[in-house]
Amino acid sequence: MSSSTGPSEPNHVLEFPGGYTRSVGPVIGRFLSELRDGRLVGVRTAGGRVLVPPSEHDPDTGEDVTGEFVGVGPAGTVTTWSWVPRPAKEHPLDRPFAWALIRPDGADTALLHALDLGVFEEGAQPPKFLKTGMRVRPRWRPERTGGIGDIECFQPEVTLINAPTRLEYELRGGKALRRFLEGIAEGRILGHRCPVCEQVIVPMKGLCPRDGVPTIEEVELPDTGTVTTFAVNNIPDPRAPEVPFVSAYVLLDGAGLTMLTLVAGVPADQVRMGMRVRAAWRPREEWDRSMNNIRWFEPLDEPDVPFDEIKDYL
Repeated sequence: MSSSTGPSEPNHVLEFPGGYTRSVGPVIGRFLSELRDGRLVGVRTAGGRVLVPPSEHDPDTGEDVTGEFVGVGPAGTVTTWSWVPRPAKEHPLDRPFAWALIRPDGADTALLHALDLGVFEEGAQPPKFLKTGMRVRPRWRPERTGGIGDIECFQPEVTLINAPTRLEYELRGGKALRRFLEGIAEGRILGHRCPVCEQVIVPMKGLCPRDGVPTIEEVELPDTGTVTTFAVNNIPDPRAPEVPFVSAYVLLDGAGLTMLTLVAGVPADQVRMGMRVRAAWRPREEWDRSMNNIRWFEPLDEPDVPFDEIKDYL
């Protein structure tokens, strides 16, 4: 309550030092008692509707409610909302939040409460996932006294989780793969020639995937080739120089099958089919028996290969 006698005079505030105490009656009293115990209840009307918060009278007919209390929620559905981008000190949260009308499961009416959607900077726009129909649950205070504030706020139900995973495995190569890695350790890229189709298979596998016959004839290939197809990746990878990065199938000169590798040394949006590339080897002192010896493939200053020459290797 305030009054003012002129535009330049401050407001005068009337305050109740001890607070304002009132009786709540059996219906509201039951509702508040259940809140203190961490439960939500509504009251049933003569027409069968469940009112939350409970009321002593049916708002449609004015008749007394039945006195039958019904457990509802605790989950509910947002029926409408209003975003608060700059909370005032009197608000229940100190960061942007929403006021929402929430209809608890099993109820026919909605409860007004604060909806916490996470941490946002002051003045932020409402998040896109805030919408009518959102499923929410109450966040209860650890110490409750029997008031609507016993629910600190509502929060969205969990619909997504981020489950960190890590998989480590040790690959034991067969005879062909061991020989291929021996070549990589020497700075050489080795393949096998198929005795039937005469295609050179790299990395060597010990058999031809086309003809199904064993392969033993070794062929050393150059470390240059052509990008046949590629993908731009936006998820970080410890092998890649930056994000976004490109993983590509490269057809080494003289090979009959493509090899999956990284392509760098050029912006991701400039990688293209038919682009000529060369292996970027790590310093020799870092070499071991692994494909890590080749950091990635980089562009060559050569004309692109026409599509018709690589279309059979896509």
